[in-house]
Amino acid sequence: MNSPAEPADGRRTEPADGTEPAGAGPSPAPARPDADDRRAVTGKRRIAFAAYVDEDRMPGLLVLLRSLALTNPAVCEDFLVLHPGLPDSAFEAAHRLHPRLVPRTAESRLDVFRETGYDTVVALGPGMVVLGSLLPLLTLRAGVAAVPQPGTGGGRTVRHDGLLVIQRQDVKDTAPDLPAGGGEDTLDRALTEAGILEPLASHYDFPVERLYDDMPVPDSTVVLHFGEGLTPSAPAREARERYELDEAAFRAAYCALPGPKHPELLLHCALPLLEGGRAPVDLVRQVADVHRQQGRYDEAVALLTAAVADRPDLPRCHETLGISLMALSRHEEAEAHLLLATVSPDFAARAYGQLARLAWLLGRDEDAHAYAREGLDADPADGNCHAWYVRTRPVAPAGTATATAPPDEQLAHVALFADGQENAGDKVLPEAVRMCFGPDTGPARWHERSVHRLVDEPGLEELNARRGIVVGGGGLFLPDTAPNSNSGWQWNIPDDVLARITAPLAVFAVGYNVFDGQRYRRERFAASLRALVGKSAFFGLRNQGSVERVRELLPAELRDRVRYQPCPTTVARHLDPGLDGGPGNGPDDGVRRDDTVLINCAYDRAGLRFGHDYGHFLAETAAAVRAIGERAEVRYAAHMPADEKFVHDLRREHGTALPVEPLYLFSNDRIRELYRRTRLVIGMRGHAGMIPFGCGTPIISLVSHPKLAYFLSDIDRPDWGVSVHDRSLGARLAERAAAVLDDHGAAVADVHGRQEHLWSVTRANLSELRDLFGLPDPFTGGPRVPGPRTAEPARGLHLPDTRTK
Repeated sequence: MNSPAEPADGRRTEPADGTEPAGAGPSPAPARPDADDRRAVTGKRRIAFAAYVDEDRMPGLLVLLRSLALTNPAVCEDFLVLHPGLPDSAFEAAHRLHPRLVPRTAESRLDVFRETGYDTVVALGPGMVVLGSLLPLLTLRAGVAAVPQPGTGGGRTVRHDGLLVIQRQDVKDTAPDLPAGGGEDTLDRALTEAGILEPLASHYDFPVERLYDDMPVPDSTVVLHFGEGLTPSAPAREARERYELDEAAFRAAYCALPGPKHPELLLHCALPLLEGGRAPVDLVRQVADVHRQQGRYDEAVALLTAAVADRPDLPRCHETLGISLMALSRHEEAEAHLLLATVSPDFAARAYGQLARLAWLLGRDEDAHAYAREGLDADPADGNCHAWYVRTRPVAPAGTATATAPPDEQLAHVALFADGQENAGDKVLPEAVRMCFGPDTGPARWHERSVHRLVDEPGLEELNARRGIVVGGGGLFLPDTAPNSNSGWQWNIPDDVLARITAPLAVFAVGYNVFDGQRYRRERFAASLRALVGKSAFFGLRNQGSVERVRELLPAELRDRVRYQPCPTTVARHLDPGLDGGPGNGPDDGVRRDDTVLINCAYDRAGLRFGHDYGHFLAETAAAVRAIGERAEVRYAAHMPADEKFVHDLRREHGTALPVEPLYLFSNDRIRELYRRTRLVIGMRGHAGMIPFGCGTPIISLVSHPKLAYFLSDIDRPDWGVSVHDRSLGARLAERAAAVLDDHGAAVADVHGRQEHLWSVTRANLSELRDLFGLPDPFTGGPRVPGPRTAEPARGLHLPDTRTK
């Protein structure tokens, strides 16, 4: 989940990058060394632009690159430059214009139809100038799209040098022997015979020879195509000359564009301008904000510190600087700059929200509450300040004191504790972890410590006073949720403090939660990870994919200490026998189920989840909802308020309305009951699959994050997942849902069977952990009666620590 002060950021679209030396053949698109690449797991499309050039056409390539950037500033895909064997030096000017240029040798332009390592290739040419948005082309999913041109004999043909949008899957399946040579007739005939030609509107490839007698270039033109050997009209020449700029003018023009820009392209163009020290301060802030978003907090701080020197009148810069300093754990400096940001009415509430979070991280709850109150005074509607105000308000004394065990009889629980209208999965998970160790999951037996709060000396004393420490579960190995320089992941503990932990330490069901394509710096995380594994008496990760990823970051002598521990939500039926229902209540497992199907989607880091395929996902899912709705009532399960975007988009774009179950408002028991009583759950969030699975309900996962595929692999049911990028997503969902609903008893039995392995692993691990912590086994002697659990409102499990420190 994201903390209240760290909203989900869907703007991150992390790229692949790299270049090949001249003479190298085609190879898969290389990934940046600091970005996770799990496209083989998520099915995310790899997209590239491409152009074939020789030495004479190199000036045209430079014009093409400038026009592409200036008319599509938020687009920065890899750009393949196919060439007949030019030296590396020939591409120096092009590299200075585009950060993701990939030169490759090729026999001809038609090598774009060969294996390139990309799923979709938009083939342009050095005789083209981009005048409008190419985003619609990046959403195409079928065939080979091109603009048909008038041909001889009244027919129409595809120009061999025209714009093409090539889907590698269709070319590989239906036209594998497309000849490398040949002219327009050869290409046209091959595509027509294969049945994969998809016509495009003429404005995507408009030839200048159609502009007679100095006709103006039509306003609708997206790509203007200059043919070789032709004298263009004056309006066409003027359209091209707008992009015949020197490098400095091009960079300045790009940085001055309004609206969103691709972060990597912005850095590429802006950093040289900043070297002179005379760039506008707003550009400095934009660059620093990109550094911050990509985890380069030290670069952001260096830029902004120089920019705001003796300038208290730059609140937006002070805000960004304060957030970046907070991520570097330079708390006093962060607080000073955030306070400077509060002087502006436009930024006061946001800055006070960050100040509240900072004070809370340091255990200063009274200060956090005061900051949140000041933020609400500045803007009563600010949701972030309201969340912190509620979280940090003093707790009224209870009418009857709750009996608390002595510290040496308690377990400390370090986890992410959701409250308010936060992620429903993060509310259920901590309780499920505690249920593994006994029936009492309340504050009497457990000492709660938020994973995000700094472990200082008093915090270390609290942890060491307990009989043991459980860290987890959940996807805590994630760099950008509550970033800190102490660990590089979500547990905010310095290495020297970790080394002085004396209580037995268990990392339990934690996940490596980095998104496909997400960029992060591994050095601090890897060092903290080595220290953590070395200190832990037990180190269990919630899926085998996480086990493999974490082992990659460890030295050989520590790798065997990393083991598999399933998320406890996946074995909820074994932790709470009440979830099995009773005999005679239903046809499947003793549970009387409603005739419903629940669907869930997630929108945090939407750019990493969907890429350019969100429109496709929405349309395909709408079709599936309509088909499934003929068999059962389809309802929407929102784990967070932001999840409801799907319902709004579905109604607006496709006229389909769904009733909403706001799980973020439900108690844990009510969440489990809802998932237990439905017939099928189609979920994108990890716990929208794991919780219903643990309750015995069949699931289908919408795979937009590697962790969903990892879980399905662990239970040997990869066919229960469908990539959000799947071209036949709607049909596959409808077909698989129908199979579950038609033979629901078998589907439920399959879920139960899959659980047995997870429960066997969990029981073995818990036996070891009970010996470690000196606890009895609560699962012997027959079914147990569950003890007190969280209700609505939470009974101590999610309350902040209000002690004065």
